[in-house]
Amino acid sequence: MSQNIILNHLEIDHKIKRIAYQIYETFAEENEVIIAGIANNGYVFAEKIGAVLKTISDLKVTLCEVKIDKQNPSSKITTSIPKEIYINKSIVLVDDVLNSGTTLIYGVKHFLEIPVKKIKTAVLVDRNHKKFPVKADFKGISLSTSLKEHVHVVFEGKNNHAYLV
Repeated sequence: MSQNIILNHLEIDHKIKRIAYQIYETFAEENEVIIAGIANNGYVFAEKIGAVLKTISDLKVTLCEVKIDKQNPSSKITTSIPKEIYINKSIVLVDDVLNSGTTLIYGVKHFLEIPVKKIKTAVLVDRNHKKFPVKADFKGISLSTSLKEHVHVVFEGKNNHAYLV
């Protein structure tokens, strides 16, 4: 199978900046926003968004890693910060690719177990194959693919890219 690059390093940088500005516009009235990245690539993407947010706004940005078993998303979800920290806060749940929506919907469900102010979602690539009624509020690119195709996002230094297999 061949790799088809759908986003190169520069394009990913532009998407990160645009999403950061959209988040800032959405939460401009807030003092703090929690950027909660789903473990591995979602968290790396969240870190990159958070870094840009810190340079363009005066929002206090708190990063949170969300660990979800993608094979069994209904199992216990853990976060790198205690639940008490995100009570009555605004949250952006971040992942690299939105496929069926399973991971995002279980992630949102986790944050709804306590009172939060607002939850939004952000993804780099939205695949448009949803099984659940979840949408990406902030997205880098929408991509209609076949169910047999897979999107991979690679974050490695100055060679970030996303490709379709």
